Amino acid sequence: MLKKCEEMIGKLGLFSANETKDDISTTNLKYLLVPYYLGELTERIAQEDRIQILKASQAKLKEFISFCEAMELVPEDELESSTHADLRAKKIGRFKRQKAAESKLLEIMERKERRGRSTRASALSAPVEAGGEEDLEDDSGEEEREAWLTTISLALCKTFDLLEMLKKEEEMLLAVRERQAQEGDDEFSQSILDERAKKAEAWHRDSATRARYTKPATPITCATFAQDVIEGRAQVSEAHDHKHQPMIFGPASLINKNPTSERERMAAQVFQPNYRLPTMSIEEAGLKEMEIMNNWQEMNAKLMEEANSSWYKDNKIPRPGDEEDEDDDAAEEKARAWDDWKDDNPRGAGNKKLTPCG
Repeated sequence: MLKKCEEMIGKLGLFSANETKDDISTTNLKYLLVPYYLGELTERIAQEDRIQILKASQAKLKEFISFCEAMELVPEDELESSTHADLRAKKIGRFKRQKAAESKLLEIMERKERRGRSTRASALSAPVEAGGEEDLEDDSGEEEREAWLTTISLALCKTFDLLEMLKKEEEMLLAVRERQAQEGDDEFSQSILDERAKKAEAWHRDSATRARYTKPATPITCATFAQDVIEGRAQVSEAHDHKHQPMIFGPASLINKNPTSERERMAAQVFQPNYRLPTMSIEEAGLKEMEIMNNWQEMNAKLMEEANSSWYKDNKIPRPGDEEDEDDDAAEEKARAWDDWKDDNPRGAGNKKLTPCG
């Protein structure tokens, strides 16, 4: 498909030698990446003659670099001929450009998602004003162009790294072929490679077979067993009694044994944790709480039944404050007498002698 795409690009004449990146439309920018993808995929082809694959891949990658150089997309430091001492600085600069391009692409993606959510929310709340759609289209067009240029810059960084790796691999393979031609041990080397390949395949096959048996099954923990007991799917006595004794520290001779001598008693006191040990297991605590809850629910049901029964309503015991005052006249007379007394004795009348003017 990439080769067909490359052929159609050549027939249509999308790119010209006298054009720069500013002359190329945003829609056609992505087609500059076709040689890069061809070179990257060609390098992955499994073929007996590896050297021919490496040469074909390098040719496509160099074609991509020449396209980008004609469009003024290649950084100047990559085009300069550098010595061995400058290679490290060039690689550091390339690494920084690659990280900056990846961060920029991520930022553009996040910004595009935020703008999409904002546009959908505003479209639901209110109609877009006249001219608003054109502004959004202009912003998205500039953002798309920026994203493609950043992608091309990232591809250039990867291309230079891949070219260096392919050149080193080609040099190694040529050295091996030259040595084999001198020593005449082609068949021996091929047999060694075949044997190593068979060993590797056997190891992976055996590992995949063992993985099915070495993978641990889902453990039936005590918590799941307690849940089965609570929901009625299992009984406590089906698997085990779940009577986990607290962990005892100390020599084996002192475990589950009362110390008989002073030496054993002192050893038992030394080999003890500095915190209180549990007296029951998690399952026992869960079953205990379940029992308490069942008793509480039964008691509540019994109380509700008694409260709704007719006998309880008919024989309700009167409480203080529930019965009304029978002698209403006496209470009213008492209240009137208290009001008359308050009229005759206003508040603070008994303290007049304590005042200086009294």
